[in-house]
Amino acid sequence: MAQVQENSEPIKGAKARAKRMSAHLDMTPMVDLAFLLLTFFMLTTTFAKPQAMDISMPIDEGTSPVKAKNALTVILGEKDKIYYYFGFADDVPEVLETDFSSTGIRSVLLSEKLRANPESVVLIKATEASRYRNLVDILDEMKITDTRKYALVDLATADKLLLQEKGNL
Repeated sequence: MAQVQENSEPIKGAKARAKRMSAHLDMTPMVDLAFLLLTFFMLTTTFAKPQAMDISMPIDEGTSPVKAKNALTVILGEKDKIYYYFGFADDVPEVLETDFSSTGIRSVLLSEKLRANPESVVLIKATEASRYRNLVDILDEMKITDTRKYALVDLATADKLLLQEKGNL
């Protein structure tokens, strides 16, 4: 606490002067409070741990061809749009549009057509206009829907042409 100290006895023979008071401020409680707050915030703050997803990479023994009846191609477009079709782009399939909602791509991945075929493979392709977040979101959807076979594939020219014909790119 702050204390005011004053000189008790005036010096003999000196002129009468105003009493000189000096203030002494004890900083110990303030330092204690600072350390107490620092300790409190350090102990109560949860440290954010980075989340990582395990992706098992195939052994480099060459690529195995996928049959058109087993392929679901998912193309990540701009503004969080997803285009998908069954088969390959060379066969000119019907391109459908969806989004990342639970009734969107998740319902496609959980569809009976995909679940009934144990050989089905999801081919994930990203356009230049898609965001990195979209790729992470589609990988999360693969994990949520327990899709075992999927691959990240480059967007082919046939895919670009197919999307342009449908007016989606």
